[in-house]
Amino acid sequence: MALTAQHILEALGGVVDPELGKDIVTLQWAEVLSLENSAGTWKVRVRVKSSSPAMHARQRMKEAVEFALEKLGTREGIDLLAEVEVVPVGSNERTLETRKVLPGVQHIIAIASGKGGVGKSTVTANIAVELARRGHKVGLVDADIHGPSMPTMFDVVREKPQPVEKGGKSLIGPVEAHGVKMLSIGFFADPEQAIVWRGPMASKALGQLFTDGDWGELDFMLIDLPPGTGDVHLSLVQLVPLSGVVVVSTPQDIALADARKGVSMFQLESINVPVLGLVENMAYFTPPDLPDRKYHLFGRDGVKRYAEASGTPFLGELPLVQAIREAGDAGRPAALQEGTEAARAIAALTDRMLDVLADQPAPSHPPASASSAVNSPA
Repeated sequence: MALTAQHILEALGGVVDPELGKDIVTLQWAEVLSLENSAGTWKVRVRVKSSSPAMHARQRMKEAVEFALEKLGTREGIDLLAEVEVVPVGSNERTLETRKVLPGVQHIIAIASGKGGVGKSTVTANIAVELARRGHKVGLVDADIHGPSMPTMFDVVREKPQPVEKGGKSLIGPVEAHGVKMLSIGFFADPEQAIVWRGPMASKALGQLFTDGDWGELDFMLIDLPPGTGDVHLSLVQLVPLSGVVVVSTPQDIALADARKGVSMFQLESINVPVLGLVENMAYFTPPDLPDRKYHLFGRDGVKRYAEASGTPFLGELPLVQAIREAGDAGRPAALQEGTEAARAIAALTDRMLDVLADQPAPSHPPASASSAVNSPA
C-alpha cells in the first residue's frame, strides 16, 4: 500500500478533543510533518493540538493519536512507526466555533499586574466604561477573588445578581452599571467579610462566573485579574480563550520587576497569550494650581523604556490625579468625565489597545453585533 498524508488524516479523524467534543481534523489541529517509507517500514511524524495546556491532557491526546495510527497500520497490514508531538492550542488560534466557554463574546481581554496597588482595577473599570461609552457591548469579570473591588468602583455594592432561566438551565444574571455587565465574587459575600479560600476553590468559583453567567453576545469582555502569577491565572488561560492581556505597572523599578514576571508568564509556550501592551499608571502628578508642571513621583518613563526594550506595545500613561481616585470611590469611573485630563488619557490608551488588538488574528464568524468592534469609530 502507498501510504499518503490523506490516509493519516483520515485515521486521525476519529480522535476527539474531549473538551470540545470535535475531532482534531475538523478543528484543523492535526498536521502531517513528514511521511516516508524506509526499507518497508513507514515512518510518520505528526503534530496535533490540544485545547488544554495541562500535561496530563496532552499525554492523553498523544496516546489517542498513537492508538489511531497503530490501528491504521494493523488494518492495512503495514509496519507504521509514529512520532507524535502534542502542543497546546494558542488562545489567539481559537475561533468562535471551537469555544466551549463564552461562545458569544468577540474579544476577551485580561488586565493584569505583577504587583498589587498599581491601579490595575482602576484601569480595567475605566477601559470598560470607555468601550461602553463608544457603543460597544461590554462585560467585566472581577477575577480578583480575594480582593474584589468592581462592586465599589461601579457603585453596586448592594446589588445582587438575579437567577435567569435559559434553555432549562439556571444562570446568573450579571449586574449592569454605566453600560457594563459585570459579575464579581464581591456580589456573593458581605463587603466586610474576608474571602479565605484555597487555590482550587478560588479557581472553581472563578470558572462559574464564566460558565454560569448569562453573558449573551458581547463585543468585549474584560477580566480584572488578581496581582501576581498564581492558580487563578493558570485556571483562566485553561478555561477562557483570551484575545490578549494588558499589563499595568507604575514607573518605579520595584513594580516593573513584577510586571516583567507577569509579561513573561503570558509568553510561556504552555500559555501563549498575546500581550497587547503595557500601561504606565500614576505616571506623574500635576498640582491643580500648577497645570503646566509634572512631578514624576515614582520615577519617569520606566514602563515606556521597558516596553521599548522588550518589543512590547506601550499603550499609554495615566496621571496621578485625585479625580480618578475620587471617581473610583464614588462608583463613577473617570472615563465618564468627558473633557477632563483623565478621560482624555483613558480614551487614548483605549484607542491604542484597539489598534493592537486589530492586528491580532481575528476569530471567524463573529456575532453580528461584534463584527466591527475593533475598528469602529468612537
